Amino acid sequence: MTSGMLLGARRDFHRALQSRLWSRREGIPSNSDKDNATSVGIGLALAQAVGVTLDRQRLGGSAAGTEFERRTRDFLTATFPQLEHLRPGVWRINAGAAISRFEQYAHLDALEQAARDNAELAAALGSDYTIKPDIIITREAEPDERINRNDRIVDEESARFTPLRSRNTDLEILHASVSCKWTIRSDRTQNSRAEALNLLRNRKGRAPHIAVVTAEPLPSRLASIAIGTGDIDCTYHVALHELQEVVADGGWGDAEEMLAIMVNGKRLRDVSDLPLDLAI
Repeated sequence: MTSGMLLGARRDFHRALQSRLWSRREGIPSNSDKDNATSVGIGLALAQAVGVTLDRQRLGGSAAGTEFERRTRDFLTATFPQLEHLRPGVWRINAGAAISRFEQYAHLDALEQAARDNAELAAALGSDYTIKPDIIITREAEPDERINRNDRIVDEESARFTPLRSRNTDLEILHASVSCKWTIRSDRTQNSRAEALNLLRNRKGRAPHIAVVTAEPLPSRLASIAIGTGDIDCTYHVALHELQEVVADGGWGDAEEMLAIMVNGKRLRDVSDLPLDLAI
């Protein structure tokens, strides 16, 4: 049977990660915490299941983060546009940009300017609203010709404020924000949640999809970002199917239970689910 597009793109994603990022050296996988025996044990088994064999020094923190963002963006660029029949539109997938560039958050520019001009206001507002997600997916507003392609739907007297209509705005609509975390530590967890809450609280209009993609092997650390609702839509693991098999076969009792809670609770999915979820 011929493999589907998503499976092929997932394999390409894994190969791309192995080219510079996903490796193991002296028994320590590059996505494991060397000071945590469970993290190393599960990480080694996961690396073997995925086919990671390269013996290479791991990239440093910022370099690893940048590489993971780039490879995740490549995966989304290879997959999401293929779903145009499910989610029509003119889409762009890019490295992060300040959210004030987009329709739902354009008012934040005025807030930032006001804060620059008034120190007391700056102290009250803070600067947490000026975030820049790792990966953004945007949608262009549609011209009337496209909206009216099959029938006359809009005219000069109707739909005069909706941002989907290009005559009403010059700005793109922020469709999704994707946070990329090669591994998960407590500070990185809080950063992703703070960004998500910012996107929800400060929007004027539709909330974007808010997702996290990670290669963290330790279920307890995955739980720190995946468990709970209200901010992040869902967390996506680069190799969830292999992680499930490894944890089940290795007798990692608590880890297996925690992983099952996240998966069955619809809080953790495989990266191959992400393009389709973005099409919802």
